[in-house]
Amino acid sequence: MRSLHRLAAFFGALSLSCVALAAEIDPATYGYPISNPFEATITSTPPAQQPALPADDDIDQSDYTLDLMPERGDKMPDTFWAVKQLRYRLARQAGPAPLMFIIAGTGASYNESKMEFLKKLFYGAGYHVVQISSPTSFNFIVAASTNATPGISADDAKDLYRVMGAISDQHHDLQVTRYDITGYSLGALNAAFVSKLDEGRKRFNFSRVLLLNPPVNLYTSVSNLDSLVHVRLPGVTSQYTFLDELLDKMTRYFSAEGRINVDAATVFNFQNSKERLSNEQMAMIIGASFRSSSADIIFTSDLINQRNLITPVGSEIGYGTSMVPFFRKALACDFICYLNQQMLPYWQSRNPGGDLEQLVHETGLVALEDYLKSSPKIAVFHNADDIILGPGDLGFLRSTFGNRLTVYPLGGHCGNINYRVNTDAMLEFFRG
Repeated sequence: MRSLHRLAAFFGALSLSCVALAAEIDPATYGYPISNPFEATITSTPPAQQPALPADDDIDQSDYTLDLMPERGDKMPDTFWAVKQLRYRLARQAGPAPLMFIIAGTGASYNESKMEFLKKLFYGAGYHVVQISSPTSFNFIVAASTNATPGISADDAKDLYRVMGAISDQHHDLQVTRYDITGYSLGALNAAFVSKLDEGRKRFNFSRVLLLNPPVNLYTSVSNLDSLVHVRLPGVTSQYTFLDELLDKMTRYFSAEGRINVDAATVFNFQNSKERLSNEQMAMIIGASFRSSSADIIFTSDLINQRNLITPVGSEIGYGTSMVPFFRKALACDFICYLNQQMLPYWQSRNPGGDLEQLVHETGLVALEDYLKSSPKIAVFHNADDIILGPGDLGFLRSTFGNRLTVYPLGGHCGNINYRVNTDAMLEFFRG
């Protein structure tokens, strides 16, 4: 409970810090139905309050691959065959149209549920849409990351920009009237750095850039998420684990319902039943999900760069190799561990004398402060109760973006991306 009290104090400080924001949405009129930030993060928006979207059958879409790093692919174990080429998805309109690039959040693939939602939203608004996996995803690290050490924002932006250029070249017949870009969570931070890079290279000349729930300080955000796995859970012991308790709750719920159907509506209804998860349990789920994504990054970066931290140099990994020992070792090293053991030494090899504080500065939005202040085409949508924000983060966004920042009172981390009020505002922004 002590950890939970600290989290409650953290959210209280956040709400106090943004009272004076002119762009803050009034809680009395907003109407988002979930007031708990953990619950919003997990359950998202009830289907009845989401916008109408095109059906999959009404979208002209296909998945494609890019062979950007054939030399690396040849060196990877055969068991990695599925990720040696970068996969992405393109939905195309019948004629000339603007094109929207969407960048996924931490560890997420191009076809993750939020990516699919945003694709349908913008496709329904008349866009060609390209869905790109996060630079921290398993596939991107193997097939598109130049240094295979994701998290250094400027490097990730260069890799993303190369991917976007290759996609445009691969579909040179696509009739594009202009280019826009968006991303959520870490993908929003990536979008900001890509936009800055494009100012010099001018391949796309983005008309509009929308950042959805970006981390302001990457170190703060990952520390917040990593800390959630340390929340104490009442009743959980070495004999009766959190997974046991979760399965028992779900079993009782579905037994009462008489059917098993796991979708957004079911999760929302589950949280309104007597079996609902506590704040501690929801925090643990969010933290465990982030830790799992971090483990993929840690393992893959170590393997490709042969750093001998997770996979000993010379290890033979084949179809019969058990990955459990490697995964357990990677899980034991959280993102801050990865930052100190892999990101920082690699960055210091190119920046002799640099320290962690300088690296943290370079990877966050503060590194782009002057550009973000002066660029009217960039806007931010964020939530006052977002669990990835730290003290002062909303203040930085307010002073940097002014009336280009919209702060919603509720939604947790990206939980209200698919809420009708938010999606209407997104489309309005891109329409200018």
